[in-house]
Amino acid sequence: MSSGHALLAVGGAFLAAGVIARAGARIGLPTIPLFMLAGFVFGPNTPGLSLVDDPAELGVLAGLGLVFLLFYLGLEFSLDDLAKGGRKLVWSGLVYLVLNIGGGLGFGFLLGWGTREALVIAGAIGISSSAIVTKLLLESRRMNNPESRLIMGIIVIEDLFLALYLALLQPVLSGAGSFGSAMADFGKAFAFLIVMAALARWGGRVVSKLFGSADDELLTVCFVGVAVMGAAVAEEVGVSDAIGAFMVGMMLGGSKVAPRIHKLVLPLRDAFGALFFFIFGLGIDPNAVGSVAVPVLIAVALTIVLNLGAGALAARLNGFDRQAGVNIGLTVLTRGEFSLVLAAMATAAGLDSRVAPFVAGYVLLLAVIGPIAVIRSEKLTWLLPASIVRDDPTSRGRDEPVRAG
Repeated sequence: MSSGHALLAVGGAFLAAGVIARAGARIGLPTIPLFMLAGFVFGPNTPGLSLVDDPAELGVLAGLGLVFLLFYLGLEFSLDDLAKGGRKLVWSGLVYLVLNIGGGLGFGFLLGWGTREALVIAGAIGISSSAIVTKLLLESRRMNNPESRLIMGIIVIEDLFLALYLALLQPVLSGAGSFGSAMADFGKAFAFLIVMAALARWGGRVVSKLFGSADDELLTVCFVGVAVMGAAVAEEVGVSDAIGAFMVGMMLGGSKVAPRIHKLVLPLRDAFGALFFFIFGLGIDPNAVGSVAVPVLIAVALTIVLNLGAGALAARLNGFDRQAGVNIGLTVLTRGEFSLVLAAMATAAGLDSRVAPFVAGYVLLLAVIGPIAVIRSEKLTWLLPASIVRDDPTSRGRDEPVRAG
């Protein structure tokens, strides 16, 4: 690809993603599926204008989008917030993970596509989108609801699980030839996580001293370099670049310059994140998605049931009423960035070609259903029978703050 063609493709990607997302946002849809839709429309698998013939030509830009998405997620992650939530929060998060990851794993095996494929599908089905969940809470003006603190706590636990799951999954996807080599790969990945977690916990002062006196321009250059380098090192030691970026975000999140980095990284996350989803959409083949339409529909129905079940259990555990249980289940329903990261990893590892279109269709459908369901959650209370979670007037009211267990 010539430099002129490359610039045209990148400029067109930004413009197409922005225009389509702006149009969809007017009817309340989140941006992630709209960015994917833009890539699909202007990709090589659909008639009309195609910005690129091979999506792999924009692979570096997609990689940067992934780095900034996971870096920001790590920056937001807080072990202190998790500790303050108490035992009930931890149990609620674990219940959510057991139901959704377990259900996703069982469904993956039922599909019969292979063990590695089942592990990818389990993660794609089991982890909700932090970005979309947070955005939904803000846009629906429910951030001050008592159950919203619990929802954000569940998201934090999911992020912690994400780090461990990627570390476990990478040696499996790399196709380690024996149990010994797989354990060696996992050992390297686990050692990397331990080192990065230690830096995140106790390296804040060092980071503050290194970057504290830098102006915004130099601070941006420095944290971008550290994030990209951390992702590259992670890739070299057998951990995914995604988890490397996440751990670097955790490390910088514990420093005094974290508020400044948080503000400076937002435009980078938004711009390159849009490219990541757009480029993923470029590779979607409508024929391939059509071939997995039935599994997608079953997976969506399964996810709705599992999430409502997790919401009901979390509501009972924390003394919330039935409406709060529905709110919890529907708010954490959407899937997004992590599911697509797993799909990209599956494609890179040469897994069954049906995995990527399955995840794409699954994410797109839930990203449409989720926001609509959250907006109308008060009319969907019937989804949880009163025999499971009662509308008990003595239960904790919606205006009463949550107390840590």
